[in-house]
Amino acid sequence: MGTEADCDVLVIGGGVVGLTTAVVLAERGVRVRLWTRDPVERTTSAVAGALWWPYRIEPVTAVRAWALRSLEVYEELAARPGTTGVRMVEGVLGETPLDEVGAWAAARLPGLRGATAEEYPAGSGVWARLPLIDMSTHLPWLRQRLLAAGGAVETRAVADFAEAGAPVVVNCTGLAARDLVPDPSVRPVRGQLVVVENPGIDTWTVSTDADGATTYFFPQPGRLVLGGTAEEDAWSLEPDPAVAGEIVRRCAALRPEIAGARVLEHRVGLRPARDTVRLERAPLAGGWLLVHNYGHGGAGVTVAWGCAEEAAGLAAG
Repeated sequence: MGTEADCDVLVIGGGVVGLTTAVVLAERGVRVRLWTRDPVERTTSAVAGALWWPYRIEPVTAVRAWALRSLEVYEELAARPGTTGVRMVEGVLGETPLDEVGAWAAARLPGLRGATAEEYPAGSGVWARLPLIDMSTHLPWLRQRLLAAGGAVETRAVADFAEAGAPVVVNCTGLAARDLVPDPSVRPVRGQLVVVENPGIDTWTVSTDADGATTYFFPQPGRLVLGGTAEEDAWSLEPDPAVAGEIVRRCAALRPEIAGARVLEHRVGLRPARDTVRLERAPLAGGWLLVHNYGHGGAGVTVAWGCAEEAAGLAAG
């Protein structure tokens, strides 16, 4: 470890998980510094859709607890959508019968009901009001909240934990944990999105076809985000024009007005998938402590606050 301990805890990773963890620590009175390889606006989290709902993440029991805690926070933040980027928006979870939504969620989502045929002509679905986060607003807001709490942010790549100069390090590096830990069980699940001008759609939809492919569209301020893909072990960050065309076609099959929407942007992100989230203490030689908080797959936003609070507890303990 380094010798300049100018903080109590160093958080490595500037995506939504790392930023949220650093915010929780700083607001508990801990001296926190955050290192991020990329500016927060260019992290994988910046590509996210980002709808609150567990997706590609285990273990189920822990995930539900983390997700419900995060839901509580997002409901509070939704009172200031222009500042926080969080809104409560209605939409349809397609191919999801109401009786298959667990009591864990139904108890906290009182407006949950079966979607009507008009709301979702493609089949059965659930109508829900869920947090939808505009990451272009939310990530900078988290950074500013961290700074306001006395934390510090530095754009810096890390090749080895030995570079850190703090007694406690929290590893929120996502896919980079594959090399940094190293943990070869972390692997990319490539997601491609198309951002278009919003033709007047104010609800979101998530639909899954018979082959398991997921199609979705999320209305964000000034735009509509279309998706998506889930390509395991694919590393390319270059948008594929053919895939983009297919995404638009699938979304337009659900809402025909999408077909003529002007394309604003193409995005690609690599979800940090792992069989289970790694959230645990790892005491190391020399008396310093490493806390892991990574492997959240496609649900980093969904569980960010619950995981952050648990990681902060591990770091303080």
